Amino acid sequence: QVQLVESGGGLAQPGGSLSLSCAASGAIFSIDYMGWYRQPAGKERELVARITDGGTTNYADSVKGRFTISRDNAKRTVYLQMSSLKPDDTAVYYCNALGETTTSNYFTSWGQGIQVTVSS
Repeated sequence: QVQLVESGGGLAQPGGSLSLSCAASGAIFSIDYMGWYRQPAGKERELVARITDGGTTNYADSVKGRFTISRDNAKRTVYLQMSSLKPDDTAVYYCNALGETTTSNYFTSWGQGIQVTVSS
């Protein structure tokens, strides 16, 4: 079993900043990808940003230049620094991880979700 625990988020004003973190734990051998998705109310879940264990990143066009994803492999933690926030960034943000367990099974896990609200 692999668990992801998210923290951070909350309320920010337009133009403000927030940060998210997500720590993975459990029977993990390796984590190939860690990332953040978001789901605005009434809409489908979408990729925000993803990072490989080697540090390669990719971002949704809507957040490029404003959000930065990073990870600490030793801590099995991924971070999302969000700046220049817009009301359209309001959503529930979900952490995601893909990798291999200690029993040689591949896994994909999701965090419980954390609310980010951008409003004046």
